[in-house]
Amino acid sequence: MQKSQLLNRRRILRAAGVAMGLPLLEGMSSRVCRAGSPANGGTDVRRMLAIGAPLGIHTPNLFPETSGADYDVTPYLEPLQPLRNKFSVISGLMHTDVDGGHAAEKSFLTGAAHPGQPSFQNTISVDQFAAEQIGHHTRLGSLTLAANSSSLSYTRSGVQIPSESRPSRLFAKLFLEGNATEKAAQMRRVEDGQSVMDLVREQTRQVARSVGRTDNQTLDQYFTSVRELEQRLVQAAEWAKRPKPVVDRKPPTDITDRADFTGIMELMYDMIFLAIQTDSTRLITLHGAGGAEVVALDGVDDGWHNLSHHGKDPGKIDMLAIIEKEEMRLFAQLMQKLEDVKEGEHTLLDQTAILMGSSLGNASSHNNTNLPIIAAGGHFRHGQHLAFDPAKPPPLCNLLVSFLQHLGLEVDEFSSGRSTLNGLS
Repeated sequence: MQKSQLLNRRRILRAAGVAMGLPLLEGMSSRVCRAGSPANGGTDVRRMLAIGAPLGIHTPNLFPETSGADYDVTPYLEPLQPLRNKFSVISGLMHTDVDGGHAAEKSFLTGAAHPGQPSFQNTISVDQFAAEQIGHHTRLGSLTLAANSSSLSYTRSGVQIPSESRPSRLFAKLFLEGNATEKAAQMRRVEDGQSVMDLVREQTRQVARSVGRTDNQTLDQYFTSVRELEQRLVQAAEWAKRPKPVVDRKPPTDITDRADFTGIMELMYDMIFLAIQTDSTRLITLHGAGGAEVVALDGVDDGWHNLSHHGKDPGKIDMLAIIEKEEMRLFAQLMQKLEDVKEGEHTLLDQTAILMGSSLGNASSHNNTNLPIIAAGGHFRHGQHLAFDPAKPPPLCNLLVSFLQHLGLEVDEFSSGRSTLNGLS
């Protein structure tokens, strides 16, 4: 088949309104990573949560001077100490070729290189990579959340996924049943997706009649993917028919005052906890708080963003520390709630691999090296400071590979990550 003919076939699929492209054929190959047997045998249900701090974390207050299990407690790690054996603080990591200051946030969960360049094209985020393979096991394949209006999640084509920033709407999505009209509309959306799959299958069969043996093998793999997607649509239809979980709490009232940083984050963490506890989803990202606002904490009288550009001013660093220690207290509170709930032989924290950190190693200078990273929960070896050499940094994506394996996915690569992160297993 001529390349121009193949491109014409792709145009036909797009013209029909189908948002699926054919695989690249003959001479073009790609690694296909498939989920193995689901990790959720019995009550062994694996989950992942990623939290991004958009204005960085002041690393002198986070990183201990000593490494290993006997590290000295720093100011930011104090609130986490009751769960010392359930987390690791990690220094010396960075994303390979990811630069651009604040622009690097786009690559926090993707690892895509040079996000600050005009020609930048993002790639799939780790949560969506996992959702493609295990998202159908729950009512919601993933949750993309934010304390403001941004997002850490990206599709396979690099498109940013809109986030949900209102706890009231999130609560409704998770726990409130719609009326008959709303349920019927949801079923129509699922059925429309199934009809699109029928169209894709028929048109790819037409392509298969005109290609050679090698390309037919590639198309067979593609048909398998289409069938798997059809099965997920069927499962989505089943989820639409099932009643939602019932929780013993009233719908939350949204907080619109961005200065109430504590209240906003507490509400969002409450929703995350409920989503995990009810197994409504197993993949969550949260773009944390942080903007120009002056947060309502005693001792803070300057804007958060301005404080992050402290220029080593002791007064600004002291105010920044008040905010960031509150961040850590709230994070510790979420960890404790997850630790307090048993799920079979484990706790919810054991079952949930959590990444908490930032794409800014030094927000004051917009530096993207030596990133502030905490890995918590999951079935990892914790209770330590993993200190890597910032001059020879492992890619942060190695940690993401570790998280994907925690989920039960048979992968050994993700983006710039070529192995798991040493020291966690």
